Amino acid sequence: MSLAIVYTRARQGVDAPLVTVETHLSGGLPRFAIVGLPEAAVKEARDRVRSAIINAHFSFPQSRITVNLAPADLPKDGGRFDLPIALGILAASEQIDARALAHYEFIGELALGGELRAVSGALPAAIHCARADRALILPDSNAEEAALSRHSRVYPAGHLLQITAHLFDRQRLERQAPSAACHRASYPDLRDVRGQLQARRALEIAAAGSHNLLMYGPPGTGKTMLARRLPGILPPLSEEEALEVAAVWSVASAEPFDRRWQERPFRAPHHSASAPALVGGGSCPSPGEISLAHCGVLFLDELPEYPRQVLEVLREPLETGEITVSRARHKVHFPARFQLIAAMNPCPCGYFGDSARSCRCSPDQRRRYRDRISGPLLDRIDMHVPMPPLKRGELTGEDEGESSSAVRARVAAARARRQARGGGEATAAVQRQAQYALHRPDQRFLEDALQQLQLSARAYQRILKVARTIADLDAQEHIQRTHLAEAIGLRGLDRPG
Repeated sequence: MSLAIVYTRARQGVDAPLVTVETHLSGGLPRFAIVGLPEAAVKEARDRVRSAIINAHFSFPQSRITVNLAPADLPKDGGRFDLPIALGILAASEQIDARALAHYEFIGELALGGELRAVSGALPAAIHCARADRALILPDSNAEEAALSRHSRVYPAGHLLQITAHLFDRQRLERQAPSAACHRASYPDLRDVRGQLQARRALEIAAAGSHNLLMYGPPGTGKTMLARRLPGILPPLSEEEALEVAAVWSVASAEPFDRRWQERPFRAPHHSASAPALVGGGSCPSPGEISLAHCGVLFLDELPEYPRQVLEVLREPLETGEITVSRARHKVHFPARFQLIAAMNPCPCGYFGDSARSCRCSPDQRRRYRDRISGPLLDRIDMHVPMPPLKRGELTGEDEGESSSAVRARVAAARARRQARGGGEATAAVQRQAQYALHRPDQRFLEDALQQLQLSARAYQRILKVARTIADLDAQEHIQRTHLAEAIGLRGLDRPG
């Protein structure tokens, strides 16, 4: 048989489109050609595959070898196609049975001696392979990651010879057992934060309703401490969310994710980060910080120090929960449903409003400093909370705040109420109308506040959502005026002056 077909998976964002490796041997001068839009690393597979086949004690055909990676318009990158190309050559030259390949998909980079090396994106490949009702054979080092998908049939191997022995039915590969999803992260406790009752309350509201939060105040008031304790009061990831997060990390070639299973990501990029570092990019686009924070927290400290054009790229992902990265030959989608927590000083020197240290900034300097954050971006941040310096005795006192476990219980109860309220047979529009219904006096109260503060329609919607979360925390069926007043009070930067 001079034609063989092997199935594998490409990497396109967090998807793994099917690639059919067609290998044909024909007469003529020996030549090895790979077609189907291969990039440089794929073209170099010719030398790796040749050496691996020879060192595995097979014969490399002295024929005209043509390998087609279909579909031809899908860019192919990386060393993940080495293994299916090698098996295609062996099957086309009748050194292994081509019929045994039909029920499997293969990914893996080959060393010159035939050993298998890890590739990125193993988990998305395993998920899509299971949907196609085929088993996946891949390198040993990718096995635990791929087995996070419980419906996948994953067979790890360390060498090309182990795979051929499995296909010959001489020595079967052992199926990888599903990974144990029992890890629970140890987060810093909220009781370590002294004082700052309003900010603690805002953090609880943010956790209960997945709201974005901006904290502003002088240095040393606990902004970063509070932000790092947010994951500890959030519920653990569901299995579906955990798979989404792990798939992003798998594609990003980041450190193994299996030991972080069900742990919410916390990303804190430096303010010198570029726009592609935040949203993703590269000639073959990789996920950025906002995708690595999917289903978790993105913490931006010293918010005005980020270049304005970098901050502006956050506007669309904050609304849609995803990001599209377009390049000349690539257009990929990455999930980006993150919770934004930001911190900033009130002025360039940082000491405006601090009675212990005098501020040297003029009103014009303070205004320009705040204007580094655009109005449209500020609109998308649900709460702006001041963090004043601690009062005398608060830092050295013995009184501790509530623990993370106590706050997490209230957050879980509020989320359960929200989820229960979203059920039923009513349409989304009817549910939304009932969810945010206000009595007429409360409606007028909110309209007066909007007019006085000159808030946008988006800010109005954000206030309603925060008020709904506060009502859930108070176990109230309907939004009341006290909930509206607290939600308005949590937008400190909307006030004139």
